[in-house]
Amino acid sequence: MDLTAALLDAGVVPVITLARPEQGVRVAEALLAGGLTCAEITFRSDAAAAAIEMIRSRVPALLVGAGTILTTAQADAAITAGASFLVAPGFNPAIVDHVLGRGIPMLPGVCTPSEIEQALARGLHLVKLFPAAAMGGVAYLRALAGPYPMVRYVPTGGITAGDVAGYLALPSVVAVGGTWLAAGDLVAAGAWETIRGLAAEAAAIVGRARSADAAIGGPSGAPRPR
Repeated sequence: MDLTAALLDAGVVPVITLARPEQGVRVAEALLAGGLTCAEITFRSDAAAAAIEMIRSRVPALLVGAGTILTTAQADAAITAGASFLVAPGFNPAIVDHVLGRGIPMLPGVCTPSEIEQALARGLHLVKLFPAAAMGGVAYLRALAGPYPMVRYVPTGGITAGDVAGYLALPSVVAVGGTWLAAGDLVAAGAWETIRGLAAEAAAIVGRARSADAAIGGPSGAPRPR
């Protein structure tokens, strides 16, 4: 799987924490109905692995990854459950090497140049920037583009719907991650139609951003790197 291409197509990656595995199917259906094609199920709860397995079985059109991977045991559980990619909040070399050794796409978290260079040393050019807003958001990514023009990012952390267009305007950003689309209170309340509406809003923002890119040949006047 070309993860960069898949995330470029998605534009937004909902980051979801579930109390019960069966909630994952309802959330996945709502996101897909709203026009989003990807989700990250975090290992912040014990429901994650079972939820990923259920989504893969019942909502196969949704690309589902596993997030907040902090141990190799969690990585193995996510892979066994069928996660298409793994995401970590930080850069733990042991976990990154373990996942890459198993042949699964991995987005390690970075927030400093040193961590970016650790990723590059392993041949990784697509990473998660976390916590994006706290690190300076769009301005920080612009600064990183100077020394690291070959790196692409999925910024996550503190991002809202109002921020999406600004991030997607950067050539270095393939997608943004966010919890606002399926926040814990919405999932707990079974507010599937609200989640669908938020997904539709996000999908519309992505569509406008991609149309703008196509019209001008990318934000910088050149084709957006893939």
